[in-house]
Amino acid sequence: MSPRSDSHPSHRNGSGSGHEHGQGHGRAPGHGSGHHCTDLDWDVMATQLENGAELQLPGLRRTAAHLGELLGPSAQVRRILDIGSGPGVMTCVLAEAFAGAETVAVDATPGLLDRTLARAEKLGLGDRVAVRHAELPEGLGSGDGAAGDGLGTADLIWSSRAVHHLGDQQGALDALAGALRPGGVLAVAEGGLPMRFLPRDIGIGKPGLQARLDAVHEHWFSVMRTELPGSTPVVEDWPAMLGRAGLSRVGSFTYLLDLPAPLGGTARTFLHTQLTRLREAASDMLDADDLDTLDVLLDPEARHGIMRRPDAFLLSATTVFTGVREAATGPTAR
Repeated sequence: MSPRSDSHPSHRNGSGSGHEHGQGHGRAPGHGSGHHCTDLDWDVMATQLENGAELQLPGLRRTAAHLGELLGPSAQVRRILDIGSGPGVMTCVLAEAFAGAETVAVDATPGLLDRTLARAEKLGLGDRVAVRHAELPEGLGSGDGAAGDGLGTADLIWSSRAVHHLGDQQGALDALAGALRPGGVLAVAEGGLPMRFLPRDIGIGKPGLQARLDAVHEHWFSVMRTELPGSTPVVEDWPAMLGRAGLSRVGSFTYLLDLPAPLGGTARTFLHTQLTRLREAASDMLDADDLDTLDVLLDPEARHGIMRRPDAFLLSATTVFTGVREAATGPTAR
């Protein structure tokens, strides 16, 4: 698994939006069936993934603090798993928030795990951050954490925009819940609202471009889901799914990414890269007028381009769903 900010129209949310509009800090498991919709080069996207997650840092830190509240002041958090960790931004946030714990980044892309280790070392967390290379769902076995023996158990399991990249989402939640120690918390970022970055009428092309881009995202996500190995339809009622996984005290909370206009350089570069990937992926799904509008937005010299226009902003909502494994409760049989 790895971070999310796909080169194709986005997936479901984690650190950013109703579908992943490139703000992810968590990513999917392996590379799927090899089709263009599931075979994503996460190494190539590493910088964009890291930049997007860093834009989310205030929200990620608030999220880690809230997870600490859910665990309770007396909880002994000894081990944390970040499933689909990507370049390790949230891994390091969790390591900072839970100073007594070993935090393990789990991802299918070695280059992203290398970034995690480099980031942890830079932040002085190198002695408490570990990495595990694992293709999921195969890697979600039981065990003590030794190589080839599953990922082991944890007091806190975090997963952002990764479960939706597994064909059997309920099965993945069952496995993650089964890896929780008694009193442990599973938190999955799989909901929210699509990212917004421009007004409805931007002065070029037809108004309402973002609504049409949303339709592209929805179409791509549906295709991606159906092409996953073992794809299993399920009503994406995440609280109910966590309950079926044997968890109690199921709830949710939402945090915002709210960067008002005018955007700074880092956010503009992030947004430009996202639109570039979207332009490449949506060439056969938008009409000529919308494609021309995207070309103008991507022109770094155009006054209406995303790198120069004063009205560009970033706004999205990320919903995190949580559940607790009680002392006498495990995942229910399905």
